[in-house]
Amino acid sequence: MRIEIILNGKKVAFDVKNDEFLADTLRANGVFSVRKGCDTTCCGLCTIWIEEKPVLSCAILSIRADGKNITTMEGLHKEAEEFAQVLVAEGSEQCGFCSPGFIMTVLAMKRELKNPTEEEIIHYLTGNLCRCTGYLGQLRAIKKYLGVA
Repeated sequence: MRIEIILNGKKVAFDVKNDEFLADTLRANGVFSVRKGCDTTCCGLCTIWIEEKPVLSCAILSIRADGKNITTMEGLHKEAEEFAQVLVAEGSEQCGFCSPGFIMTVLAMKRELKNPTEEEIIHYLTGNLCRCTGYLGQLRAIKKYLGVA
């Protein structure tokens, strides 16, 4: 089946199988920020935005994305770099494997929540797993980035 999406502001078309997941379609077409780490929709590595909302692309069939606006980290380079700099400045850098999904979630949170509490930040991040950190550095960086520190 052929689908058409708007990927990071550019209209593209892909041939997909009926049972193909969007994470696989995107990676097969050069979108390497989209990663899979668990195959159970529990890690958040595959987080992208569909119509400006964060979703797990490993749980969405590619055919469901037909006609939709898809945003990946490649489409948010400036914002992603700004947040990544805060992560490094706060000493909460990581190996990088989970970073794209984590960053996509934080950028979505910044757009959606105004002056979130620490509890709201933690709740929003539920499902974004990282095995490199203890999360306190990440939380500190997020609060600084969002201006709620």
